[in-house]
Amino acid sequence: MSAKTVLVVDDSRIMRNIVKNTFTSLNIPCEFVEAGNGKEALFQLEKNNVNLVLLDWNMPELSGLDFLKQVRGTEKYKDLPIIMVTSEAARYNVIEALKNGATDYIIKPVNEKSFREKILKVQF
Repeated sequence: MSAKTVLVVDDSRIMRNIVKNTFTSLNIPCEFVEAGNGKEALFQLEKNNVNLVLLDWNMPELSGLDFLKQVRGTEKYKDLPIIMVTSEAARYNVIEALKNGATDYIIKPVNEKSFREKILKVQF
């Protein structure tokens, strides 16, 4: 079984590293591809065979929500698991993300236990 490819999208390099380190602690063999905003993420999605997207909400150029809407509008990616990893904790944000096709929602600061549960729940 080849390693899965996980696209980590966040405009903060520190946050991308935290997400990658937390993910690595789950011992799931995978490779990471990173993007600093939604536009870059679309490019990485086209270039790589991505199995899972961990997506921040607030980013320059193209927000996580707009990225989500664009990707969900593409037949090729309709089943791609996309988990929002964001500090937008308001209930309406969660509902908005799920309504637009987010697979799940993780609130920052990332809690390792809930991160593990949500990642393991996703079949990717």
